[in-house]
Parts: sequence; C-alpha cells; structure tokens
Amino acid sequence: MLTRYSIVRGARSSSLPRGIRQDTRKHTSHVLRPTKEIVDEVFGSARDEAAWETYAARYRALLEERFAANRKPFDRLASFARWHDVYLGCSCPSTKNPDVMRCHTIVALRFMKERYPDLDVRLPAT
Repeated sequence: MLTRYSIVRGARSSSLPRGIRQDTRKHTSHVLRPTKEIVDEVFGSARDEAAWETYAARYRALLEERFAANRKPFDRLASFARWHDVYLGCSCPSTKNPDVMRCHTIVALRFMKERYPDLDVRLPAT
C-alpha cells in the first residue's frame, strides 16, 4: 500500500503510522521530491487555485521527466509498496499550506497510481 502522512517535528513514535515512512520533501533525494524552485514559487505566490494548478502541472512534468529518464526508482518504490505499507512524508498541512489536498504527495500518489494501476494507492480522506 502506498499513501502519505504528515511529518510532525517532535512527534512520538507511537503517533506515527506503522510501516515504512519516506521523507519526500524538497531537501531530500527521494525520487518523488519536488524541486526547491517550484516549492518556493508556489509558496511565494498567491495561494489560490491558479497557483496550485501551475505548481501541480510543473511538479507532474518533473515526475514525468524523471520517470522517462530512469524509471527504476519508481519501479522499486512500487514493488516495495506491494509488499509493505509505505507512507510518503511531507509537512503538509502547515501554516504555508493548510490544505493537505494541495500537497505534492497527492500529485505523486496519483502519478504512481496511473503508472502502476495494480498498486494499492490511498489518498487521504477529505
């Protein structure tokens, strides 16, 4: 199963989801991380639907580019998530982005579901 969770600084381990947690924020080396530039752009602009759609399109294009260049890390993640519960971590919701459905992890989960239709991908309940 592949889903997301919110990284909370200082959280007790008992409050974290059971399974494999992977930090996918901009400063990591994870294949699903967004770039600092597109994150800074969305948080530096108006937080409206147009800004989110621009960000989501740019991030989706980045994922497509990475997938085309080297799909092995994506395949490994999908394979791993078929046998383990894998949680993609981000700080959203946060002060800068209070809407978890406007998080890069949502775009990433949708991307993974499209590329791997047999994968159990779960979006957060809204």
